[in-house]
Amino acid sequence: MLRFFVIFSVLLIGLFTLEILQPAEKYVILPFTSMIADISVWIVQVFDDNVIATGNVLRDKVSGFGVRIERGCNGLEAVIILFSAIFAFPAPFKNKLIGFVAGFFAIQILNLVRIISLYYLGQWNYTAFEWFHLYLWQALIILDALVVWLIWLRTLPVSHPSPDDLEQEPA
Repeated sequence: MLRFFVIFSVLLIGLFTLEILQPAEKYVILPFTSMIADISVWIVQVFDDNVIATGNVLRDKVSGFGVRIERGCNGLEAVIILFSAIFAFPAPFKNKLIGFVAGFFAIQILNLVRIISLYYLGQWNYTAFEWFHLYLWQALIILDALVVWLIWLRTLPVSHPSPDDLEQEPA
């Protein structure tokens, strides 16, 4: 258990530190966030062709209302937490890789729902938008990472201790 917490903490601190560095911002975070905005617009345009994306902003062409996807709103923090938890846990690498990829998509799909819902909430009621943005959705995205990790744990193969691992009581 101590091994898990040490590795988890090192990965978490290392990845969050890496995330705030300028090269990561320029070459990973900003392009990824713009891609999330483009995907969100693509989904919304199925129902509403009044939305456009400019960089990391979704904007309604008619009302002018926009939602800017900033650091902390692109789902990457939850992905970092999930990555750290999965790769700190002792499990076969193949299981870790499958769990991380599935979790990445689970978090990003929920984050797309979040962004699109906030886009419409902001046009309807700004007070509701602020509450959902600051409180509900932040917690749900992190909760998603936790739930994915717990589901991943349940899918791991059961390891049976070897006879050497078992302490035998004296006869």
